[in-house]
Amino acid sequence: MGELSKRAELILSLVIKEHIATAQPVGSLTLVQKYNLNVSPATVRNEMASLEAKGYLTHPHTSAGRVPTEKGYRYFVEKLLETIPLPPSERLTIQHQFYQVQMDVEQWGRLAASVLAKFTNYPSLATAPAPPRHRLKHIDLIPYQENTALLVLALSGGVIRQTWIPIPPYIGGTGLVRTAEILEEFLYGLSAPEIEWIASRLEPFASKIALKVAEIMNALDQRIEEPIYREGIEELTREPEFSSPAKMRELFRFFYDDSSIRSILDETRLTNGIQVIIGGEGRWEELKDCSLILTRYGVREKALGVLGVLGPMRMTYERAISVVSYVANLMSELVNRLF
Repeated sequence: MGELSKRAELILSLVIKEHIATAQPVGSLTLVQKYNLNVSPATVRNEMASLEAKGYLTHPHTSAGRVPTEKGYRYFVEKLLETIPLPPSERLTIQHQFYQVQMDVEQWGRLAASVLAKFTNYPSLATAPAPPRHRLKHIDLIPYQENTALLVLALSGGVIRQTWIPIPPYIGGTGLVRTAEILEEFLYGLSAPEIEWIASRLEPFASKIALKVAEIMNALDQRIEEPIYREGIEELTREPEFSSPAKMRELFRFFYDDSSIRSILDETRLTNGIQVIIGGEGRWEELKDCSLILTRYGVREKALGVLGVLGPMRMTYERAISVVSYVANLMSELVNRLF
């Protein structure tokens, strides 16, 4: 993408900001009068014509005003956008909501989607943080009856699992406590494959328990994909781009189609920072009138999730990116603390 002159960048930026605010084609006279430009409408009109020739603007046949193209929005987002931090009052409100569920990992994704939709007024989506593999954090063996004990596991991400296990008659309460201590000493922080490897080097009863631990963890690692939490799709019905029921139905199907959304989220997990998808970028036809702002959150070695918002191409990028970034940073801190 080539560099534009400072004046061309100013005109492009003002056209985009005005179109975002009004959803109408923007004329040169409007820009001169509203933004007190120290040039004539004819000069602005020539600059807009040049931007149109380069593919940054276009104009509807029924209007002399211009509207941004995908290329224009892309230039704006990559080179001209200035994000503004959220006001302290909003940051505190969001912090408080996450503080209330900070120990309940299963609520994080649902809350993130709700917060994003509320503070951006755009449809939002989020996944819960998923560890690459669960790792053992703590193990307990609690005697119950003469030949039965309760195996309790605490895993990364705050996951707790428990199951009844048979115990040999020669293992008493003291033996269970000692076995749990040995297992925690050798297995702490390990994944299921690592525990399986260690198990063969332990004495028979401890080895049997270690293999049971690995079995439970393997089942969790092979779980069904994390759910995708979604909120606020009805917000798009307020936008003129989606006034057509047919267009809204198409977007609705895409938004709630797990396979389509996951293909985008999986790419985002591999990308650092904010990712802005504008107009589907030739890959997602359903997004041809939309922009999607996504980002990864979490810690790569511990757990990762994805969150973001969907809106029209003329979405308020500054505001949306600020909210998405803040929520992602907050959730990354929670992951680092809990995992």
